[in-house]
Amino acid sequence: MAAPRKVLMLCGDYMEDFEAAVPLYALSALGITVDCAAPGKRPGDSCLTAVHDFLGFELYTELTGHRFTITADFAAAAADPSRYDALVIPGGRFTEQLSADAAVVDLVAAFAALRRPLVLTCHSQLLLAAAGGLSGGTRCTAFFSLRPVVELAGGAWVDPDPFELCVADGHVLSAIGWPAHAQILAKLLDALGAHVVAADAGRGGQRVLILCADYVDDYEANVPFRALAGVGCRVESACPTKRKGETVVTAIYDAAGTPAVTVSEERRGHNFVVTADWADASADDFDCVVIPGGRAPELLVTHDRAVALVKEFADKGKVVASIGHGHLLLAAAGLLRGRKCASGVPMRVVSRLAGAEAVEAAAAVVDGRLVTAASWTDLAQFVARVIDLLGISVSF
Repeated sequence: MAAPRKVLMLCGDYMEDFEAAVPLYALSALGITVDCAAPGKRPGDSCLTAVHDFLGFELYTELTGHRFTITADFAAAAADPSRYDALVIPGGRFTEQLSADAAVVDLVAAFAALRRPLVLTCHSQLLLAAAGGLSGGTRCTAFFSLRPVVELAGGAWVDPDPFELCVADGHVLSAIGWPAHAQILAKLLDALGAHVVAADAGRGGQRVLILCADYVDDYEANVPFRALAGVGCRVESACPTKRKGETVVTAIYDAAGTPAVTVSEERRGHNFVVTADWADASADDFDCVVIPGGRAPELLVTHDRAVALVKEFADKGKVVASIGHGHLLLAAAGLLRGRKCASGVPMRVVSRLAGAEAVEAAAAVVDGRLVTAASWTDLAQFVARVIDLLGISVSF
């Protein structure tokens, strides 16, 4: 059996939220250890992330994201980079500060010398440029403003067209940012020697539908969307009131900023693109439906067809996966009676009223073809259980 894979993520305040969260939860779901380290921070400390998206202005807007927990000591990681199989560096303004930190630049240069996979998104290509890792014409893409940096460092610029593009040149994997996470994950898994086997490879991958509406939970929608696509699923998102190409606004729910406040604060997150028209959302065309939480289920449950669609997935033996407040649709569809359901405080009464055995300790619960989890903090296990039920295996 191959040794377990271990990845280092270089973190810092105001790193891009999705570009940290998606690799963390997606790789963890596949059994890959992800150590998150930041200069000047100790394990247990947190970094404040940033949401970067276009909100009607010529340049992206930066909003406050989540508090992201540091799990590894930076000095220990930098002392022996060979312990890691890959380095992931999210984008964000923190990379400008770290590009002038000799210890960080030396760490990036060490990974380049080892020719271990380097994942660079948005603005983190600046760190590889500082380490001299783009000289010799390395093909690289990034956010558009980084083109002169890439070229001044001796790299060969590649336009990020489409935004979902991940450019692989040897050990360097680069992308414009989080829209490319499906390709990033697929190419990183390949570089790590992963063998991804789907139960229905002849059909071109399992098909997954994400049900969404305005104020869907930021992580709970996007992480499954990108992670499942990264292992070969064909993933679509649909909303009863939106057409293909339109967006829903997401919401961020994090620990309360003040100890006296017991309910998580809500902040605006990224835009989440609807990729399919509601009329095309048929249970016959998908193998799984994922219902993220947030406040979106309060809208979805008022649409009879949304409730009926979830029930149809269950009646046809498809995988039904719900996280957080998504359980409201399960309750309305009558799918919780006599079933075990992972339920945190917000959905505990609803789950029990619907006849469920509310499980409070487990990170994700599987009962037949039903997968439930209490919140976005359980996303690694939630995604792992969905992958298992879809018959997808990932080995090294």
